[in-house]
This record gives sequence, structure tokens and C-alpha cells, in this order.
Amino acid sequence: MAMTLLLPPDDAGIARAAELLAGGELVAFPTETVYGLGGDARSDLAVAGIFAAKGRPSFNPLIVHLPDLAAAERIAQVGDRARRLAMAFWPGPLTLVLPLREGAGISPLVTAGLPTVAIRVPAHPLAQRLLRAFGGPVAAPSANPSGRVSPSRADHVLEGLSGRIAAVLDGGPCAVGLESTIVQTDPAAVLLRPGGVPVEALETALGAPLATAGTAGRPTSPGQLASHYAPRACLRLDATEARPGEVLVGFGPVRGRLSLSESGDLTEAAARLFHLMREADRLAGPDGRIAFAPVPDSGLGRAINDRLRRAAAPRG
Repeated sequence: MAMTLLLPPDDAGIARAAELLAGGELVAFPTETVYGLGGDARSDLAVAGIFAAKGRPSFNPLIVHLPDLAAAERIAQVGDRARRLAMAFWPGPLTLVLPLREGAGISPLVTAGLPTVAIRVPAHPLAQRLLRAFGGPVAAPSANPSGRVSPSRADHVLEGLSGRIAAVLDGGPCAVGLESTIVQTDPAAVLLRPGGVPVEALETALGAPLATAGTAGRPTSPGQLASHYAPRACLRLDATEARPGEVLVGFGPVRGRLSLSESGDLTEAAARLFHLMREADRLAGPDGRIAFAPVPDSGLGRAINDRLRRAAAPRG
């Protein structure tokens, strides 16, 4: 493939990105969570290209990005619980796993052969403009090699995928910095992955607690692989000081060479997580290690800890 284009966030850049998607090419674009690697969700070849570019296991489903709830209803069955969450949190960092409509036209590679489809309506204005310019469903996992640190900036995408995709639409840093929360609503409301919408807010909107899914076996939604979001260096969690050869990433009162948030702000920590994971990996070098300070396991901290545990998990 030719050199990956870096497209500006203007009308011409959006038009070129939409043109590339329509031609079956892959385009990375910003959302409020992380950069997504987009391809036409109706095209087997485009979706297969996503798996090839990322080196992603084909049994791991993809999220379909759409501009609004009406578009979601054309490809999925949206029940009462799902509608309540969609009305409260779309557009935004929430993915709903819904029953796929017969004849929806979505490539079976997107759903990994499952009878459900994961759908998100992103809030990022550039993502919205691209989706409307393209006019179809866009399958878009995070724009990074599979299992590696998710990209929150255009240069992160180029570090991992330059020369393997057609273009990156540059929208600057992502505001949230963590992937979306994933919820399956039928036959019961189940948290499949914590993320940019805190679980407490979801439970308030539903008026009921969420069940939690396990991660063993074949994934039923994106983001369920046990080892994921991993830098090259090994991670140690809940560290209060650095051991020899470690780069300590602090939080709040735990001071490190880097810090997720010196003030202990979980929103700031979420937005900085993947960028600092990359920076710590660079500082640690090929034989180094990274240590992360404890992060409270509530609100966005639950999603941060989920990503850290997966990054620290044994790798196959």
C-alpha cells in the first residue's frame, strides 16, 4: 500500500475520507474515546482489511459506528432498555450490543457470526461529519495493532499502522481517551466492558443494577480479550514506588516519573492513560518495566483499572 495520507479536519479532508471509505479503503478517524479504524461495514473485503491491518483475531467482533439512533434501528432491534440508554447517552461513549435485523446488510465478519451487532453513535463532531458524508455503517475498532495500546492522537495511529491503511483524518487529541462502555440489553442488561460512561450513570438511567459478564471463552463483544491494550514492557499494578528498572506512572499522592493526574482527577487520568502508557513504554526501553500507582475502582476508575489489568495480563 502507498504511504498513509494525513487528512486535515476540513471539508476537503472529510470528503476525501468518505471517498476512500466508499472505495473499500480503510480510514482512521477520531472519536471522543480513541481513534477508530474505519471500513465499510457492508463490505467483506473492507472488514477483512481491518482484521489484516490490525492483526486482529477474526472471532473478535467489531463495533459499527452510525450517526444517530434512527440509523441504528435500520440494522438492529432496539428494545426498551436499549432505547432508554441510547436516549440518555447517544451520541457518546456507549456501545450497545443489539439483536441484528435480518437483511441488515452487515458483513458477517463484523459480528463474528453472532446474531447480535455492537453499535455506537459517536459524539465527536468530526466523526459525525464523516459518517454523514459517507452515508453508511462504518465498522471501526481502535486504530492500533491488535492487543497494543489504543491511539488517542493521530500520530499514535501512524506509529502502528502507517503504510497499512489509506488515511488518517486528524482531529487532534481525543477528549475521553478510554474506549466506550459496552452493554448488552437483551434478554437482560449486562455490562460487557466498562468504559467512557461510568457504570453508576448507566444504572441510574436504567433504574436497576447491571450484571457483569465474564471474559472467558469466545468474545461476545469487542474488548473482551483477557490480554489487551498492552505496551511492550511488562506492567506491575498498585505500585507506590518504583523498583529498579521500572518507570513509575503515578496518580494523586503517588508521585512517579509520569503521572496520570497529580490532583487525583479520574477524568484527566482516563484522557491521559493510553498516551502515558506509550510514553512509559518508550522510557522503559526493550528490557524495562512499567509500574502504575493505584487508581480508585469507581466511576471512570473502573474502566481505567480494567484497561490496566488487561495490559498487565499474561500474553499468549
